[in-house]
Amino acid sequence: MIRFRPATEADVPAVVALLADDPLGARREAGDAGAYLAAFRRMEGEGANHLIVGEASGRIVATYQITFISGLSLRATRRAQVESVRVAADLRGQGIGAAMMRDAEARARAAGCRLMQLTTNKTRADAHRFYESLGFTPSHIGYKRDLN
Repeated sequence: MIRFRPATEADVPAVVALLADDPLGARREAGDAGAYLAAFRRMEGEGANHLIVGEASGRIVATYQITFISGLSLRATRRAQVESVRVAADLRGQGIGAAMMRDAEARARAAGCRLMQLTTNKTRADAHRFYESLGFTPSHIGYKRDLN
């Protein structure tokens, strides 16, 4: 049985390990644990930015970040932005991802959101199929610019 809950500071190392547990994350996630803890504290202080973990038998096996965004477009639609979706490699394909996205949707609805959106790397073909199976549509093209 998996339980989804807000992450605590003690969960941060396990979350970082999940983020690093794929080909893209292995290249980007490393370094000072203090930087991750500081980022977690900033997220907590923002109020509408939440790190959620999935826990099973005392182990963190899944994670996602959800941010609630108020805006004027789409008739002042409040939206939920979902990022950093991960399931432990040894547990993929067992329905945890779908359960996690149901949890995200419930949190989004409870926060008054009418739209849930996410981005995913172009190379993640399996993730694209997964999100489309849940009813997400690839409706936009996203751009990023590194500010370093």
